[in-house]
Amino acid sequence: MENKEYIESGILELYVYGLLSETENEEISALAKKDPEINAEIIAIEKAIVALSSSFSPFQSVANYEKIKAKLDLQQTAVVTMEASRNWSQYIGWAAAILLLVGIGFQYNQLEQTNNQVVNIQMEKVKMKQERKLLELKNKQTETNLAVIRDAKNTVVALGGQAVAPESSAKVYWNKETEVVYVDASGLPEPPKGMVYQVWALKLNPLTPTSIGLLEKFDENNQRIFAVNNTGDAEAFGITLEPAGGSLTPTMEQLYTLGKV
Repeated sequence: MENKEYIESGILELYVYGLLSETENEEISALAKKDPEINAEIIAIEKAIVALSSSFSPFQSVANYEKIKAKLDLQQTAVVTMEASRNWSQYIGWAAAILLLVGIGFQYNQLEQTNNQVVNIQMEKVKMKQERKLLELKNKQTETNLAVIRDAKNTVVALGGQAVAPESSAKVYWNKETEVVYVDASGLPEPPKGMVYQVWALKLNPLTPTSIGLLEKFDENNQRIFAVNNTGDAEAFGITLEPAGGSLTPTMEQLYTLGKV
């Protein structure tokens, strides 16, 4: 993904707000260290949030509060004994001062709530932007998958289950003109943790397997359709279960599906 697309995706805002998973946070942190443009964008987002918060937070220094108290005549004075009938004005003054201070506190609290609402709205906008991007990507992927399945130029190779998993199945969509290969792995069970399915293009005489790709992030691919490497010369296709990262040669004991062209 280009830097411009990465920045416009909204994921950097989610990173600054702390809404990403630990894995995503580590990924962006590592990218920021390597890419000055990404790092600069993160710093700009942080500054924007600080500026936004400052614009809604009233600043009242100690000196300002002392001036208010002075205006209200709240400074410490000596206690003077007065007759009860003459104390009403003093009580009214104190009550007015207390009400004023309570009002200031209430206004400050209201401003804080407004500030929080603005931040929450900004976060919601970022989340909606991110969700829209994900939906667009899913729609694009669906369109690609449908085009593959409907392409009349594709040779469809059915792969049947083998001894280790007889209930398994898969399909290979192979365009011999463009040599593009897609694998429909919806008939395969989810691989165990630390394992990955590996796809092989096979020559049969003599038997020569060539790896054409891994079906990685299996649990994240809802449609289970994967694009693998191109191949122009295959007599059969097979899928084995291998350790994460794949193997140089197929583990035949873990051959899940096999099909001849």
